[in-house]
Amino acid sequence: MAHIIKLPIHNDKKGSLVSIEKCLPFEVNRTYFIYDIKAHERGGHRHKVCAQALVAISGSCIVNCNNGLNKNIFIMDSPHKVLILEPRDWHKMYKFGKNTILLVLASHYYDINDYIYEDYQ
Repeated sequence: MAHIIKLPIHNDKKGSLVSIEKCLPFEVNRTYFIYDIKAHERGGHRHKVCAQALVAISGSCIVNCNNGLNKNIFIMDSPHKVLILEPRDWHKMYKFGKNTILLVLASHYYDINDYIYEDYQ
């Protein structure tokens, strides 16, 4: 099931630093980010094998998740919160705040055949 992990924040007089290191339950093979969001919703799918980690680097959004047994809603509003999505977690993102940048770290390279667009009934 989708869940949040919190990353350590390193603060000093120069600012804050958050590192994503040795904390994800998978090896990262693909990295991308979503920004300048004009659509009301993004996502709306799950995967056959790809796991993902979502980080709201800037701004905020809401992520709806459903793994066929449980439904959860996550508020992504801090760069030290990481939402781990298992392949079976159908998800959609919405209510994007102004200037939101959503970083996605994925366990697999892009493969159109890995996507399942139907939500669970």
